[in-house]
Amino acid sequence: MAEAAALRAVRGCLAAFPREARELGWTESIPYLDGPPTPLEFYREWVSPNKPCIIQNAISHWPALQKWTSAYLREVVGPKVVSVAVTPNGYADAVFQDRFVMPEERQMPFADFLDIVEKKVTSPNVFYVQKQCSNLTEEFHELVCDVQPDIPWMSEALGKKPDAVNFWLGESAAVTSLHKDHYENLYCVISGEKYFLLHPPSDRPFIPYELYQPATYQVSEDGSFEIVDEKSADKVPWIPLDPLNPNLKQYPEYAQAKPLQCTVRAGEMLYLPSLWFHHVRQSHGCIAVNYWYDMEYDLKYSYYQLLDCLTKTVKGL
Repeated sequence: MAEAAALRAVRGCLAAFPREARELGWTESIPYLDGPPTPLEFYREWVSPNKPCIIQNAISHWPALQKWTSAYLREVVGPKVVSVAVTPNGYADAVFQDRFVMPEERQMPFADFLDIVEKKVTSPNVFYVQKQCSNLTEEFHELVCDVQPDIPWMSEALGKKPDAVNFWLGESAAVTSLHKDHYENLYCVISGEKYFLLHPPSDRPFIPYELYQPATYQVSEDGSFEIVDEKSADKVPWIPLDPLNPNLKQYPEYAQAKPLQCTVRAGEMLYLPSLWFHHVRQSHGCIAVNYWYDMEYDLKYSYYQLLDCLTKTVKGL
């Protein structure tokens, strides 16, 4: 009887967390800023309270906004061999057939990749430049001079430089499944549009996690993909739910979540706070650059860890 009472109390706390967080200031839509803030303003108004925003006119001075046409990219990067994520369905790093499946990392000339994106060459598969190891500085360093190696007001606000600067270009069929990162993320769209679905960390009790065998797509001799298990690797906790078409019969708690959706257009920057869940789609051929700054493992991290532990405890009882 005491255990049942304790369980009810924990469930009550979990139900109250998201409601109280929304009452404390998380709005029903993502606010816009007309220009880049000062470092102090940004830290005080957005980083510290862990709130997202879209910043306009923050990258309008970047040469990339005018220069990064297909012709320019072919000229500057074209023959270079780069890493491209290839999948049969557009979902890299996602749950499929009860596995956490990672893409084939194909090495190919960038010009050949552009041929596929521009549909000069047809392929049944989905191609996406999305390697998240600071690939802009590591693989596309010829393009760094058209953007910035860091965002000065963000670097001053946090007292650090970004851990990684990533370059993204891909087909509209490429989708990033729902997940979270331990980074303060500034996501800058150069051309096209990105479509974000966001959940605050306080929605954790409504978002399902399960453990999955990690696996990788590999191309077989006939050109089709097979899923090959990474047998020596530990299981991966991942979110199996598609927030655009949630299976509420299987995951009824998700009905209580409050997703926010926004479109980030060319010339705009999204501040995506650490630990916010996000699902991402894009217009065809969209180009973006993002800056990952390591988060501070402070009170908000402890808050999330508590919420995560409580959620796991309730689901395990």
